[in-house]
Amino acid sequence: MGNALTQKILITLGFLFAYRVLAYIPIPGVDLEVIKHFFDQNANNALGLANMFSGNAIRRMSIISLGIMPYITAAIVMELLAATFPALGQMKKERDGMQKYMQIIRYGTIFITVIQAIGVSLGLQAMKGAGGQSAVMIDPTQFVILAVFSMMTGTMLLMWFGEQITQKGVGNGISLIIFAGIVSGIPAAISNTIAAVNSGTMNFLVVLAILVIMVATILIIIYVELGERRIPISYSRKTIMQNQHKRVMNYIPVRVNLSGVIPPIFASAVLMFPLTLLQASTNKWVTAVADILHPGGLVYNALMFVLVIFFAFFYASIAFNAKDIADNLKRQGGFIPGVRPGEQTAAFLNDVASKLTVWGSLYLAVISTLPFILINTMGASFYFGGTAVLIVVQVALDTMRKIEAQRTMAQYETLGNVGL
Repeated sequence: MGNALTQKILITLGFLFAYRVLAYIPIPGVDLEVIKHFFDQNANNALGLANMFSGNAIRRMSIISLGIMPYITAAIVMELLAATFPALGQMKKERDGMQKYMQIIRYGTIFITVIQAIGVSLGLQAMKGAGGQSAVMIDPTQFVILAVFSMMTGTMLLMWFGEQITQKGVGNGISLIIFAGIVSGIPAAISNTIAAVNSGTMNFLVVLAILVIMVATILIIIYVELGERRIPISYSRKTIMQNQHKRVMNYIPVRVNLSGVIPPIFASAVLMFPLTLLQASTNKWVTAVADILHPGGLVYNALMFVLVIFFAFFYASIAFNAKDIADNLKRQGGFIPGVRPGEQTAAFLNDVASKLTVWGSLYLAVISTLPFILINTMGASFYFGGTAVLIVVQVALDTMRKIEAQRTMAQYETLGNVGL
């Protein structure tokens, strides 16, 4: 089993390495110097945010410039539809139905990728360098076709990478791809900050203040993510006698943040989809709307705050099924002291989960917006937001838990084989 865990870790690292290689393969027909000049001027707006999530793939105008966000956007739409239409929700619960459900998400991903790719390719044609040269070096129609097929191929590969990591590797593949993209930008951010301090454009005390905010954000995230409400459980005497040689958990752990890293990722995807299209336009009214919605602005952060809270409640209602927990508890002969088994137990668990989600959603919303607002006012030369730190810390903690679970399983299997 130890070898199996090592193999899973190597598979995960292999796919993440392939993802980083794809980030260096540019779309045919683009002038990378013009792109670089343009992104140097837009490090702290919507493009900086999108570039961070793509692991600097947009700055290099890679075939994976759109990243995994089209897939996440399609998944959001399907989750909302499944919650609205009972037939679609039932499809998701069945084994054969789940395959059809995932297939619809894949088709939705292709549709969203094509729309975004057309918008990006048209936007690139309007982009000019410092000397007035165009970012596109070939025929415009030919470029649009090449760009759409290149970006669609890149996004499909990332989607497949994520599924393979989830099935054969360690952790959630989609989350790990986003994690790798964000982490890959850390060395460049550190280098840029050191250069800014050396050149005198950034004060050392400002850098120190940014570090304090980052460390405080990380500590708060770790503290809350490890926090949980433990609801005590009692078992009937008969159940205890039947399970005297087994470990029976005597509490139900309910996490403060039931929805995990999903709300900020979903909220970012929802906001970045229209921003990508708006940034591609040269119309002055559309450009004005894009400027209002840029990540450093009040409107963007207000929308981010509201969307994170909405998705926190929405996803928590899906992830935490109080009725199933109550039914399983009743079948096992367990009960919560002072609460009748069945419907009352489900109602009690729902009440606890709802109260925790109120605080959990507020925590997610504040972490997703406040650090960026603070750091943006200090004139940081790179995009940094609580969403990025939240994703990195949560994915790291989740992956560590899964690796630890695999190690524990290996120890139990080893003991079982020795007993035999």
